[in-house]
Formats: sequence, structure tokens, C-alpha cells
Amino acid sequence: MANDRDPKNDLGVWLGERLRDARLAIGYASQEQLARELGFDRTVIVKAETGTRPPSDDVAGKIAEKFPQLCNGLYVQLCTIARKSNGPIPGWFTDWVEIEAKTSIVRWWEPLLIPGLLQTEDYARAVLSTWRRDSPDEVEAKVAIRIGRQQVLATADFRVLLDESVLHRRIGDADVMAMQLEHLLTLGARPNITIQVVPFAAGAYAGLSGAFAIAQIPGEADAAYLETGVQGITVRDSALVGSAARMFDDLRDEALSRSKSLELIAEMEKS
Repeated sequence: MANDRDPKNDLGVWLGERLRDARLAIGYASQEQLARELGFDRTVIVKAETGTRPPSDDVAGKIAEKFPQLCNGLYVQLCTIARKSNGPIPGWFTDWVEIEAKTSIVRWWEPLLIPGLLQTEDYARAVLSTWRRDSPDEVEAKVAIRIGRQQVLATADFRVLLDESVLHRRIGDADVMAMQLEHLLTLGARPNITIQVVPFAAGAYAGLSGAFAIAQIPGEADAAYLETGVQGITVRDSALVGSAARMFDDLRDEALSRSKSLELIAEMEKS
């Protein structure tokens, strides 16, 4: 499999080259031979050696058992780092995804788009397709990750504030947008999901500069995710998280009630 990524700048590719060298050094001429001995499908070794997908902890652990001196015994730890900077989830977003998966309460403010946890596949695909550097396969991988993250909605208390412009901004074609608004209505009817809209009538107000989210995690300090325009950042600094929480409360004061918000979404869905 051809690979034009530079191992000097890509940890996943560098690790793959080290694994390939180790495999050949002990006489495994094929990736399939090593995969069979370790109990994996050949594609797992292919992706590990090309750096396409750095191995999970379980896979890396079995590889490290086979090659204990691989990367001076640091293979598993280095794979963990490589996964955070590779694949469908950007490295800067990995920490938030891990936090999100174990949260009990999420409060999310969004002035521009439907939050990822509430997006349909088609809406997510339309958003992610605007990232021109990604191939169609990479877009589909990111869509799958985004939809997979939505499993947290089965257990977490999710409270969302949307600027009204989000409902008017067409993402994809008319059918995609109509389905997205219908999806919001379905989710908004669930007891653990609250969707409120800050109407145009609110005029100028704090919060229009960017999206953010706050996560409450049982037994841990609260965390916040802050959009910066270029990329987001995850913070646990109590002062920053506290400021975000206070802004969320201020924004909620500007919002329509839950029932009035759903009525507005229903009107938009019919229009």
C-alpha cells in the first residue's frame, strides 16, 4: 500500500515503519502471517504498518508482547499519542470526546450550527464536506464518529441553547434541513434533552462570538470545550469553566421557554 506521508512528521507512520522492521527481522515475510499469530485480521497489521490507524491499546499491547523491545519498550504509549493526532478525530478534539463519553450533564451553546450531538447524518455530512482537505472517505469516517458520539444522549442530561439563526441557516438542501429540524423536534421531546432558542428579538448579547459546552462528570472536576474558529480547546481550569457556566445561565435568560422553542422549530420545519 502506497504511503506518501512523512515519518519525520507523522508519528503513526514512524511507528508503522518500526513495526514492519521488527516483523521482517524475526522472519515474518507477510503481514497476514503476523496477524494470524496475534489473532487479528490482516487489515489491522496493514493499518498499523502504514500509519493509517495506530493500534488500539489492546492491539498495541499484543504487538508489544510479541516485540518487547519495539520502540525501546514504549510502543503502547507512543500508539496512544499517535491516535490522538491521527484519524477521523483531530488530536485537539480527542480530550473532549473522552470527557463527553462519560459525562452526566452537558450544557451546549451554539450560535452558528446544530450541535454535533443533535445532527442527522445528512446534516453532518453537509457540514463536514466543507472541509476541502478531506477525501470523501475521510468525510464519511468523520460522519460515523459524530453519529457514534450521540450514544451519550441515551444517558446524559443534554441542555442546548441555539441562536435562532441556526434554524434559518440552510445546511445541505431543503430536504436535509427539513429532516434536521424534524430530528430536533423528536429529540426535544425526550425528557433528558432540553432545546431552547435565543430569538432574533434578543438583539445583541454576550455569546455571539463563539460556541462552547460544559460537561459535568461524576467524581471529576467540570470541563469546558471552547470553539476558537480555527479549532476548539478543552479546558479544566475552574475559572474558565466557571465563566462559561455563568455565560450559559445568562444566555438561558435570553432564551424562549422549552415549549415555545419547540413551537418555533416546528414552524420552521413546516415553512
